[in-house]
Amino acid sequence: MNGYIYLIGSLRNGAIPATASLLRQHDYQVFDDWYAAGPEADDYWKSYEQARGRGYIEALQGEAAKNVHRFDQSHLDGAAAAILVLPAGKSGHLELGYMAGKGKKTFILLDAEHDRWDVMYRFADAVMYPDNMIATLERHI
Repeated sequence: MNGYIYLIGSLRNGAIPATASLLRQHDYQVFDDWYAAGPEADDYWKSYEQARGRGYIEALQGEAAKNVHRFDQSHLDGAAAAILVLPAGKSGHLELGYMAGKGKKTFILLDAEHDRWDVMYRFADAVMYPDNMIATLERHI
């Protein structure tokens, strides 16, 4: 595989480091540096912008938001594939859609059997559980 796997997920998802570690143990190159911002990064950004009198739409045009977006997009663009590690929120799902739209390999790593199923996960190249992640990647990458 040329490029690396971009690990997509929530800043609050404690499974990100373990998933990245497992992938590295199997000789995959992984980008997960975004996780270093910590679980409260978005909350601090919101509080900072609100203290400046800005609402959400205005804050999205601020330099902090532009910088984070550029950082993430540059690494998404450099990746050959992406894995969305659940649970994840809106941003993660948008990032996975971005990667699919770019024609890159996309995967969804389920955290458990969910009560509510979603047919649109078929847009991904594969949906997998942790116990079959490596085998699934080997078949698709």
